[in-house]
Amino acid sequence: MPLMLAFIRELAEYEKEPQAVVATEEDLLRDGFGQSPRYFCLVADWEGTPAGFAFYFHTYSTWLGRWGLYLEDLYVTPRLRGRGIGRALLVELARIAVREKCGRMNWQVLDWNAPALEFYRGLGAKMLPDWETFRLAGEALERLARDG
Repeated sequence: MPLMLAFIRELAEYEKEPQAVVATEEDLLRDGFGQSPRYFCLVADWEGTPAGFAFYFHTYSTWLGRWGLYLEDLYVTPRLRGRGIGRALLVELARIAVREKCGRMNWQVLDWNAPALEFYRGLGAKMLPDWETFRLAGEALERLARDG
């Protein structure tokens, strides 16, 4: 758990939102390793050193009538980038998705992250044109739940 949380914090730092990480080791342990895991995580190793991770969970496509795989976070520590680690993590995720008969893999990328955009496009991933991400959180989420 300490390693996962450290990677999550490094990613938040890279994405310019270090203050947004409020998850604890206890949260990650509870939600990933109980009877019904809410997420899964792959950890990459480079010559005995933890190099990065892919944090994912399952979704469901009503249109496809199949499970999907949602990649929440993909992160490779900066000093080990450019060695194929991110690609290896995505290859393993693709293998999991195919083995589990998932219809697709989805993820998001920040519009300013040019290296990631280029990397994903190079793998054959397509950016969805007409879709915008919405988020309901915090007080707005609580207000909707309370007041309908």
